[in-house]
Amino acid sequence: MKVIKRDGSTVDFDRNKIIVAIGKANEAVDFEDRITEAQIGAIVDDIASRHRRRMLVEDIQDMVEEKLMELQKYQLMKAYILYRYERALIRKANTTDESILSLIKNSNKDVMEENSNKNARTASTQRDLIAGEVSKDLTRRILLPEYISKAHDEGAIHFHDADYFLQPIFNCCLINIKDMLDKGTVINGKMIESPKSFQTACTITTQIIASVASSQYGGQSVNIAHLGKYLRRTKEKYKRQCDEQFGERLDESAKNEIVNMRLQESLKAGVQTIQYQINTLMTTNGQSPFVTLFMYLDEKDEYIEENALIIEEVLKQRYEGIKNEKGVYVTPAFPKLIYVLDENNCLKGGKYDYLTKLAVKCSSKRLYPDYISAKKMRENYEGNVFSPMGCRSFLSPWKDEDGNYKFEGRFNQGVVSINLPQCGILAKGDEKKFWEILEQRLQICYEALMCRHNALMGVTSDVSPVHWQYGAIARLESGEKIDEYLLNGYSTISLGYIGLYEVTKLVKGVSHTDPAGTEFAVKIMKTLREHCEKWKKETGLGFGLYGTPAESLCYRFARIDRNRFGTIKDVTDKGYYTNSYHVDVRENIDAFSKFQFESRFQQISSGGAISYVEIPNMRHNLTAMEDVVKFIYDNIQYAEFNTKSDYCHVCGFDGEIIINDDNEWECPVCHNKDQRKMNVTRRTCGYLGENFWNVGKTKEIKSRVLHL
Repeated sequence: MKVIKRDGSTVDFDRNKIIVAIGKANEAVDFEDRITEAQIGAIVDDIASRHRRRMLVEDIQDMVEEKLMELQKYQLMKAYILYRYERALIRKANTTDESILSLIKNSNKDVMEENSNKNARTASTQRDLIAGEVSKDLTRRILLPEYISKAHDEGAIHFHDADYFLQPIFNCCLINIKDMLDKGTVINGKMIESPKSFQTACTITTQIIASVASSQYGGQSVNIAHLGKYLRRTKEKYKRQCDEQFGERLDESAKNEIVNMRLQESLKAGVQTIQYQINTLMTTNGQSPFVTLFMYLDEKDEYIEENALIIEEVLKQRYEGIKNEKGVYVTPAFPKLIYVLDENNCLKGGKYDYLTKLAVKCSSKRLYPDYISAKKMRENYEGNVFSPMGCRSFLSPWKDEDGNYKFEGRFNQGVVSINLPQCGILAKGDEKKFWEILEQRLQICYEALMCRHNALMGVTSDVSPVHWQYGAIARLESGEKIDEYLLNGYSTISLGYIGLYEVTKLVKGVSHTDPAGTEFAVKIMKTLREHCEKWKKETGLGFGLYGTPAESLCYRFARIDRNRFGTIKDVTDKGYYTNSYHVDVRENIDAFSKFQFESRFQQISSGGAISYVEIPNMRHNLTAMEDVVKFIYDNIQYAEFNTKSDYCHVCGFDGEIIINDDNEWECPVCHNKDQRKMNVTRRTCGYLGENFWNVGKTKEIKSRVLHL
């Protein structure tokens, strides 16, 4: 039997610890109130005989108290409770030692694997992780009300980014890159003037991104359309130089050829600067900037032709990839790419269809870009098209004092997510009880979100000059409070949710794709949205419903509930909960039906939503992918293709592992044939986690879900 400790770690069941605890209580009471060693042994035997694979340490202590009550040893039971209380006080005095030391020893698996973009073994990253453990400890013990900390620990809710809550910083944003480039900015106390060329603009953009990322904990997005102006300036400069150098000696055609050749060189170098700097820069929290590049061909943009050239070069370089330390081209994690589909490029004869074909080709090899339908987004956001904030959360439409919509220079204050399946488990099939529990949990979420908001109120601009004084968000004076940007819907604050599929299974007995289940699932979503709207009216704050793309949270909630409630078919048996409103991976549904079904939930989840489909062998299915992209434009706002690439641990190749003439898996780059040094995707059940080697069968990789 395994015991789940309070910090979430798992240890072997130890009889001795129970014997010692009861013994300490025994010593604290009179002789007639004590129990014998044999009775203590019987209590331990009873607990050990429960034959449970996992048990919470609190459950074991509760069982001891029940046994003492059965023996009518009330004074001893009180002494044992007091012993528990004293131990709890000791733990509360300092709860970080073990977690920090385990980080240094590289044994704190939960923390080390929480963010795949951080190398938890490097000293710089460990500094950030150690600070995060201290922040989580102080947040849990002091900064949050005890009932909110308890709800988080029990998996009723998830208080996101507690490792940064100690600091007065926010989540994610849309950098006002246009303002910072046009008006200049200040980084590390140094004046950065408006750039005169495309390459300089690209360099400054990456420096801005790194500075912004170091002073917030979420992602940031940049609309690369604002670089079009500087590409035109570069072209005009080359034209002037060409005229000055060659005059009448060359005709216009020859001069244009020279200008375009030099422009292409600058374009390639500038985009390469963005790609390589983002992947080589390290922020103060020990990771590459979590940045998204937004690619939108807006017909109203006077620099649309330059923008098209930039997008084309971004896609070409992403398709090629970046060399890893072994010299093999791999897919970089950042920048993330979002490509907007509109009438001019939705593969229906538009002027820029060639770019969409290139985007699809890039997706087939490198997974990015993701796709946004301008058509559907305009329907959902009052006619506007804009980028999500790095982490896929969306702003609500907001107008300035002149009545103009504004999106860039806005941000998200933070996120709290609700565990929907746990509400269903506790309701035990009683739908009326479910709604009562949901209402109680939503109230806790609201109060937790207000903790996030209140922690930012009263903060001055000096906490992050690049955000508040030099244009990323605002241009306040030193010492000015940021409060006006927290109120009246300027920034958002997000209610996340996990497990709509599982909660529908628990309460209605069917999937949310079943008509009876769909009605119930939509009602849940509308209830969540209505609460956000109610809170917005009551407070004036920008509450939004956010389909949390927190894959690790899907596992955390499921792990907590399985330990507490045991294995429940189609719920906790998978080891993870289905993200937000998504269709369960095991359901037999085609890509078009999946997008069509999930689109209705994206409309409700306006604070953030993304849907994905998996297409096996994507590099050989470009036509099918193009058909899906056409469908995305007409049917769903935000979508991506998803597949888990094969991976060679010898050279780092992350493409498709081939099957050679001898019917063996072989890496096409280094020709490694040792299957134990490869991850080879098997998509039978749709499981996206890590596969494992079957004991005694070195040629067989097994899925953890269906054991195929």
